[in-house]
Amino acid sequence: MSEIVLMSDPKVAAIPVAECGERLVDVRAAGSLLVDARKQDPADAYAYLREGVLERLLKAQAALPQDVRLLFVEGYRPPALQREYFEEYASQLRAIHPEWSARQVHSAASRYVSPPDIAPHSAGAAVDLTLADAGGRELDLGTRMNADPEESEGACYTHAANISEEARANRRLLGSALAAAGLVNYPTEWWHWSFGDRYWALVTGKSAACYGPKEITPLGQGLVMSD
Repeated sequence: MSEIVLMSDPKVAAIPVAECGERLVDVRAAGSLLVDARKQDPADAYAYLREGVLERLLKAQAALPQDVRLLFVEGYRPPALQREYFEEYASQLRAIHPEWSARQVHSAASRYVSPPDIAPHSAGAAVDLTLADAGGRELDLGTRMNADPEESEGACYTHAANISEEARANRRLLGSALAAAGLVNYPTEWWHWSFGDRYWALVTGKSAACYGPKEITPLGQGLVMSD
């Protein structure tokens, strides 16, 4: 297995953002994706993605076997919520490892939650998702979604060895469809895929990201982005 580049790596933050201005769209309006509401927030921000990311998800869905569906769980995440998630997990790590330096805590936390300043979710560029059968029942992918490395004993890593052959096959199925559509995986989280963000740019050799973090304001039936 090649070395994993973490979100906290300076190489990720060094990627510039050439914001393209593409809007956030509600994935539920597409009608062809299964959408789970477990991460629903008051503004329904969780159900939004950049247009280009949604287009690629629909392409990936079309490439799957007829009896298998993508199950969308979370897309856009406001920067304030991202900071809350990051600090909460960092605090847990400090309690478990009081001997760790601030840099060690920051790096380890980024295995599971992206640092807020470069988070793909806050750019509307990332999606957390899994596979389900035609009836909407989740398939076995080895761990629950959002299982951290401590809880799962590392089985949350995409290429973990400590999962069943069925789970491994399902991860390959998910990964092949999403990669063929142009998304990249964060290899510490089998469920996290993105397009257009800094991590994607680094992995694919692009000179810049086309989506940067955005604040949003609820307006009517949609979200309005601001710098």
